[in-house]
Amino acid sequence: MKYIYGPVPSRRLGQSLGIDPIPLKTCNWNCVYCQLGRTRPLVNERAHYFPVGEILLQLEKSLASHKPGEIDWITFVGSGEPTLHAGIGRMIREVKTLTDIPVAVITNGALFYLPEIREELFAADAVLPSLDAGTPDLYRRVNRPHPDITFERHLSGLISFSREYQGALWPEVMLIQGLNDSEQALRDLAEAFQKMSPDEVHINLPTRPPVETWVKAPDDEGILRALAILGDTARVVHPVEGIFDLGEVENVVDAVIGIITRHPMREDQLRRTLSRWSVDKVSEALIDLENDGRAQSIERYGTRFWCAKKSFYPEDAHNNKTAPARQDNNNKVKLG
Repeated sequence: MKYIYGPVPSRRLGQSLGIDPIPLKTCNWNCVYCQLGRTRPLVNERAHYFPVGEILLQLEKSLASHKPGEIDWITFVGSGEPTLHAGIGRMIREVKTLTDIPVAVITNGALFYLPEIREELFAADAVLPSLDAGTPDLYRRVNRPHPDITFERHLSGLISFSREYQGALWPEVMLIQGLNDSEQALRDLAEAFQKMSPDEVHINLPTRPPVETWVKAPDDEGILRALAILGDTARVVHPVEGIFDLGEVENVVDAVIGIITRHPMREDQLRRTLSRWSVDKVSEALIDLENDGRAQSIERYGTRFWCAKKSFYPEDAHNNKTAPARQDNNNKVKLG
């Protein structure tokens, strides 16, 4: 389906059915660790990127095709920043009327300084915003935000949301070796988290292909240091090895594109996920997709990953001679 994918395995959310309400890659951050490539250009205007009605119809169809217990969470997690969709509040409320399955939102939280954005997310059962730095300088180095999204706005928005929101608040920090894993950087982060009083702090490690080749996970000492400084609510979230639910996809090419657009995958993991098709058919599909410009393979950590051709990785610029086309959007919302 165009807007719904999975369920996909998640350590935090079990089998998570994803809702992707925005085009690749629509974001107001350009994080050094992003698996979806660089943001070109940075976008900080809310719009109805895709029709809410169509998204909800696809969700109803997907829910009807799964048995009770096969989906643990419904998760808004976009090909960029999902709160840039101007209808996310309505979608969350509508989903809650369709099913008793809990709803999560994975977001950078950059727009939480706006009261209307915070209010739109109140209906979600869990919100997982990002906080990767405790100082303005490190924030700019790690997240490379849109100029309007200052560190002060970001942190104040997270603090305000934490005081108003009644659901589970699980902020995330992507830990990067030599960048935000030092004692001082972690103490700055711990001070920021204390102002939020989160239910849990989730420490993520860059295991999927980061946009910048120098991004690496911290060593064991760095991880232990983070756990000690960030406190009892912090835990490391390791990636889960599992098979993506492809639903009713009949074509191997459509299956590949549906997966790698949202989740760049190691080639061996992708082949396991596509095991309903023969090895030769999968190999042929990957070659065809790369040759006709719909997919690309990149190397990170000595491993080959497959991702969407629209994802821009700077060292592969010779293979990306044309920037992804920007979609014209109506009903854009100017942010305060």
